[in-house]
Amino acid sequence: MRLPLAGLWLALLIAMSAAPVLAASVPFNCIILPGEDAASIMITNSLDRDASCIVTCKFSTTKYDNNPQITCAKPVPAGKEVEMCRLPSGGDKMVTLTEGHAECAK
Repeated sequence: MRLPLAGLWLALLIAMSAAPVLAASVPFNCIILPGEDAASIMITNSLDRDASCIVTCKFSTTKYDNNPQITCAKPVPAGKEVEMCRLPSGGDKMVTLTEGHAECAK
């Protein structure tokens, strides 16, 4: 008995989705730059192979209820620290990092 072509694709899709992608927390640094009007978002891929990484940083500013946040994602080589992106404050001085997290997946 042969499966129709659509059945083969469905079986392949189910088999591929059965293998979960495991993400690991990794070191990151959300740095307010001199002048306090931008931040540099750094991440270190501490895994033993190249990985897709994502980092999110949220800051407070001198203006009430202005909390710029950025999420960056890109591939990072194994064992390397890279700048993922930069975040402008929107004209207000950045004060402190209020939230942040980063992870990489093989």
